[in-house]
Amino acid sequence: MLKIEYIRLRQIQMPLVRPFETSFGVTSERPIILVEVIADGLKGWGECVAGREPFYSYESVDCDWIVLREYLVPGLLGKEILHPSEVSTYLSHVKGYPMAKASLEAAIWDVYSQQEDRPLWRLLGGKQAKIDCGVSIGIQSSISRLLECVDREVSKGYRKVKIKVKPGYDLEPLQAIRHHYPDIQLMCDANASYTRKDFAHLGRLDEFKLTMIEQPLSFDDLLMHARLQNRINTPICLDESIRNVVDLETALELGSCRIVNIKTGRVGGHSQAIKIHDQCALRGVPVWCGGMLETGIGRAHNIALSTLPNFSFPGDVSASERYFNRDVISPPVTVDVHGQIGAPGDPGIGFEVDENFIQDLTTISEGFN
Repeated sequence: MLKIEYIRLRQIQMPLVRPFETSFGVTSERPIILVEVIADGLKGWGECVAGREPFYSYESVDCDWIVLREYLVPGLLGKEILHPSEVSTYLSHVKGYPMAKASLEAAIWDVYSQQEDRPLWRLLGGKQAKIDCGVSIGIQSSISRLLECVDREVSKGYRKVKIKVKPGYDLEPLQAIRHHYPDIQLMCDANASYTRKDFAHLGRLDEFKLTMIEQPLSFDDLLMHARLQNRINTPICLDESIRNVVDLETALELGSCRIVNIKTGRVGGHSQAIKIHDQCALRGVPVWCGGMLETGIGRAHNIALSTLPNFSFPGDVSASERYFNRDVISPPVTVDVHGQIGAPGDPGIGFEVDENFIQDLTTISEGFN
């Protein structure tokens, strides 16, 4: 049993190694909420993956800070928890805000796995001691620049290349990559930037033999995703559309996708992510783990989740150095020459958190007991 004794929220600013562009904007610096939970003398860490603006979802750093401070943290302080899966019950009075909730649950999973003296990935049900890694490459200023990025990542051993696309930036970059790399595992991510008027155009992507196209249409348009999937050969992968098991079951019944991207922040934590993973496994639907430009804390949680047996495609769980000159964990996440990350053997998330560096990065901090 864990008694929640103390919770601290921090906001930090992490500059990216290079700007990252998607269909909804450019990110050069990540404002991030880190959550520190102390229970029974043990300290666990979680990360809220909400962005600066509410573009990927309605959540943002500013609104999640308020929701955490005013509603979610008070709902957990002093509670005695037998298992991290109970956390969602204590937070259910707040409607929505899965990213904020996931950050608290993640920290408690970290504490719980330390108490059990087992690596987090083992407690989540992981079976894969090494996970395959892919990269996500943002929209580039030119095709030559894009190919330079792809060359660099392929040379490092990454097993899948995903590029961001949007209307007007899709056919040419995909054609260029496929020409240079005819056999690479290639996919694209639209971040919901197309509409039903683009069906014929999206059908042209079939010629590139993509592993999948991720979230081509609006998050709330499962019916149109089903109609699009019926018209194209390329498997559709849903990201923003899958917020919980109910969304998943609806999407699968409609035939809206053939692959699912699981992000703990989007679905509200590891417990819900495991349920989605298990349901997909029962239905024969492969899954993989997406990224949200996390620091090493969030990245460590993604590694743990990615070891579950139905994670069948390389995820966006790449090395720390791709995004940050210095990470908040030690050692940083590294990828071997075979494009894989080994699951850590130490209890908890398996990495040491660099609290001194975090303190240097902190812009706002507030503790609760």
